[in-house]
Amino acid sequence: MDIQRKKRKKRKVDWYIVLTPVFAVVALTAMLACFCTIGYYQVKEEKAKKEAEEALAMAPVTYTQEEVDTMVKSAVTLAVDEAVRENSDEIFNDMRSRMENGDSTTSMLRDFYPENIVLYEKGKYVFKDILDTIKHNNLEVENIKKDEESGEITYVEDAEVISHKGIDVSKFQGDIDWESVKEDGVEYAFLRLGIRGYTTGEMVLDETFEENVEGALEQDINVGVYFFTQAVTEEEAVEEADFVIENLEPYEINYPVVIDVEDVNSSNARTNELTPEERTRFVIAFCERIKEAGYTPMVYGNLKTFMLMLDITQLEDYEKWYAYYSTDEFYYPYDFSVWQYSDEGSVDGIETDVDMNISFKEW
Repeated sequence: MDIQRKKRKKRKVDWYIVLTPVFAVVALTAMLACFCTIGYYQVKEEKAKKEAEEALAMAPVTYTQEEVDTMVKSAVTLAVDEAVRENSDEIFNDMRSRMENGDSTTSMLRDFYPENIVLYEKGKYVFKDILDTIKHNNLEVENIKKDEESGEITYVEDAEVISHKGIDVSKFQGDIDWESVKEDGVEYAFLRLGIRGYTTGEMVLDETFEENVEGALEQDINVGVYFFTQAVTEEEAVEEADFVIENLEPYEINYPVVIDVEDVNSSNARTNELTPEERTRFVIAFCERIKEAGYTPMVYGNLKTFMLMLDITQLEDYEKWYAYYSTDEFYYPYDFSVWQYSDEGSVDGIETDVDMNISFKEW
């Protein structure tokens, strides 16, 4: 019986021994899959990050207006500082050389600030912007020719003298031999007709006017006249114009009638407190009255007159006579017809110094 039972009994199997390798393979596979998945997403993340960085680098950068202004200001400052560092020795050496040669501070400032008109007035340097709204002259400094012996100036274009020689005179030139003046090549003369007193306000005829106008006309010298104004109202300006017109009545002149606007170096001058606006109104009143009488009006003045004493923007309709005593520059950008370049000229027939002029047109 026992032997038979043993033959029927099945052999017992240890399954944990059999399945352990299987579980190990499965676990290893799962781990590898996990690592592969993690690695895949890490690579994908790095790729996405790189693409994002590249896209950001190519994207436009925007700034506020304030940020842009700050950036521009910083860049300009750096550029100027660098330019100064590079050129400071040259600039300072140039300034030193010019000062040693006697150049004035005003002269140097005019070179350093070509976009301005620089004046020295009452202890201060005045900078006036050069306006494009006013008609400019087209004169070239290179065309100014000076006779070294006589000191006379001519203006030359294409090897041809296009300027015209003139003088202006008053009682201070005394008796004038107009025939000799004519022979010396003078084409025209501006004669002082009269003045208004800067304290009394009285109008006075120049004591040599009649003699000079008759003498110049006899020699076929073109004649213009000027009146030294001290008008403090528009009515006085018109009164001055009428005074000129009345005294011109016996004569036929073809050159301009000029209002002479100058600063009077006197503490009690009646025009000391006038504003540029007031002076300009009075000049316009004078010129319009002269125009009505059939004459060509003109305004005389120097740099101070046109830059500080008058509003030049309102005087475009009138001829200008510019006084600037230099022989190598004009230093005035705006249009003018006559240039008074010296008050120490010499002309045959006149014993004293005389004002010298050239004009760029004829009337």
